[in-house]
Amino acid sequence: MSDLYARHRNVLPDWLALYYEEPLEITHGEGRHVWGADGTKYLDFFGGILTTMTAHALPEVTKAVTEQAGRIIHSSTLYLNRPMVELAERIAQLSGVPDARVFFTTSGTEANDTALMLATAYRRSNTILAMRNSYHGRSFSAVGITGNRSWSPTSLSPLQTLYVHGGVRGRGPFAAMDDEAYIAACVDDLKDLLGHTRPPAALIAEPIQGVGGFTSPPDGLYAAFRDVLHERGILWIADEVQTGWGRTGDHFWGWQAHDRSGPPDIVTFAKGIGNGSSIGGVIARAEIMNCLDANSISTFGGTQLTMAAGLANLTHLLEHDLQGNARRVGGLLIERLRSVAAQDPGVREVRGRGLMIGVELTKPGSDRADPERASAVLEAARAGGLLIGKGGGHDTSALRIAPPLSLTVAEAEEGAAILEGALRSTQ
Repeated sequence: MSDLYARHRNVLPDWLALYYEEPLEITHGEGRHVWGADGTKYLDFFGGILTTMTAHALPEVTKAVTEQAGRIIHSSTLYLNRPMVELAERIAQLSGVPDARVFFTTSGTEANDTALMLATAYRRSNTILAMRNSYHGRSFSAVGITGNRSWSPTSLSPLQTLYVHGGVRGRGPFAAMDDEAYIAACVDDLKDLLGHTRPPAALIAEPIQGVGGFTSPPDGLYAAFRDVLHERGILWIADEVQTGWGRTGDHFWGWQAHDRSGPPDIVTFAKGIGNGSSIGGVIARAEIMNCLDANSISTFGGTQLTMAAGLANLTHLLEHDLQGNARRVGGLLIERLRSVAAQDPGVREVRGRGLMIGVELTKPGSDRADPERASAVLEAARAGGLLIGKGGGHDTSALRIAPPLSLTVAEAEEGAAILEGALRSTQ
């Protein structure tokens, strides 16, 4: 056991998860690579849980943060803040939400917590619809709506949560149906559920479930849900903490795969926009955002330092068409991994969009999850110089692949080859 690991165990909570049998200390990074404390170089296919969105040590972000830190780092929302206004203007324009207002937080958890407060206040209801297999953060309210037992340490909650079918296409009672029948069955389930409860405040849903193993419904499911919800005045909250900013390649926001009936009422975001700086936020129509009848501020949400980072990072993303790169390189990577999976009886599915790819593992000859192999593949990939993630929900285990959106074709091929070797060595 390393000295740092021993110190970690002595002072930090037992439930604070660490990857690897010998946990890794990352000391620095550049582009799509990071280095461990022992000098080992790794190709990073997880980006600090989808947070290093553009690149490690991106010069534009480093320069913006350094210059801003030399002026002022923080003042709170009690004072006018030019970088915060500028970033809010850009996000509102990109959001697709009409008459949008933006509120900045420090994390995705806090963003979802704020969205829940807005929705319940606006609708005067504490009932929330959520998706099975979902994850929305680690605050008391976010845990209360998380439909993933592995990440739900308590059943206590300030909210009444009802779980809806549809977030996992390949499993569950409707899995054998074609997409059209699947959507119809999920909509019928939603209508039936609404007939048995008092009017909910909102449905919250990740367009692609992150912690749940990068699972998603057929395109159009949430549009069909929105038709049902809109008739009843129920809000739709799109949790874009992991899917936003072009990561899926096909769309800038994940909800745009379900846009037939218009945009969500509320969108939450975080992770990639700060490229490592602590930025989260909520986008909502003005009438919803302004419905609160008491004062509120954010001490650390929207600090000058994090807003400078976000502005520089978003500018780089747009000017270099990293969404398009995610679509092109991600498409190649998915096809390469599917060719690998075809030779491995323990790979149930390779799924995803853009540079948000899940590889679901099962015990060969069965449909049962294989979390032991997922951990073994993580170890073997690290030994080969590749960092990936893992996840999954009820009876599932999946490898999670989400590199920075500037990933090159050569790096995609390199990572796929390392992962192929890791899978072969663990069969």
